[in-house]
Amino acid sequence: MRWTEEQVPALAGKTFLVTGANSGLGFETTKVLARKGAHVIMAVRDLGKGEAARRRIQGSTELRRLDLADLDSVRALSKALHDERGTIDVLVNNAGVMMPPRRLSAQGHELQFAANHLGHFALTLLVLDLVTERVVTVSSGLHRGGRIHYEDLDGAREYNRQAFYSQSKFANVLFALELDRRLRSAGDARRSLLAHPGYSATNLQLSGPTGALRGFMRMGNAMFAMPAAQGALNILYAATEPAAESGQFIGPDRWREMRGWPSVVRPDPKATDAADARRLWELSQQLTDVQLSGADLRR
Repeated sequence: MRWTEEQVPALAGKTFLVTGANSGLGFETTKVLARKGAHVIMAVRDLGKGEAARRRIQGSTELRRLDLADLDSVRALSKALHDERGTIDVLVNNAGVMMPPRRLSAQGHELQFAANHLGHFALTLLVLDLVTERVVTVSSGLHRGGRIHYEDLDGAREYNRQAFYSQSKFANVLFALELDRRLRSAGDARRSLLAHPGYSATNLQLSGPTGALRGFMRMGNAMFAMPAAQGALNILYAATEPAAESGQFIGPDRWREMRGWPSVVRPDPKATDAADARRLWELSQQLTDVQLSGADLRR
């Protein structure tokens, strides 16, 4: 059975925080959540673009600035949310960058690893005490074949933009599954899920790549990609479907073709390695200076 927007339950009274909510998958996800009655906190890097996107959405939304490649920005958003003493039912870690030339973040980390993994790792741990229901982390089918380059994490010796994109998406899977393990171990009823949108046509493929790679991505979007709205269904399933279970990876049912409708798919077996996940978790804590307190668990 095709799981479509019609299966998204009524969401009145619920609050969602969606990163990268002003374009692509984040925008399509936000549109449906707001249409179904949720209040959506749209965390965006550019407030001007965020406001333009917000005007196109029917429903309850608010804008917050968030640059995931700058840990100071992540901490500032967390502080603001805590100062208001509100709650967040669902956190959707969606924003990302894809295959730019090698650049470093504000704290000196390789940009894709910083924005796609470290920023979301820090955000999740910092606001987890506000989250009441679940955390959804958006990965990619390109996590398959990825690995963590512990020996050259920032690509200073050798940089391949595709390999380091896969590293960041592989890190998303390790992180979300380790969060699931920690929640379960603590007897915490909240859920940590993964989603990947398959091959969906968004600006992500065009804003990072340059030269011939950008041209290849543009052609692929036109010829092979699904509409962003269909790819976003995988995120919506993970974020709203009552039957979705912690630790599940939601992606297109024809995952080898990166197309189809939401279903439970298997991540790359290497991404389920608990020892590697713990190693990445400990390293991420060091790099972000953010720890998960025991008081944040056992909901």
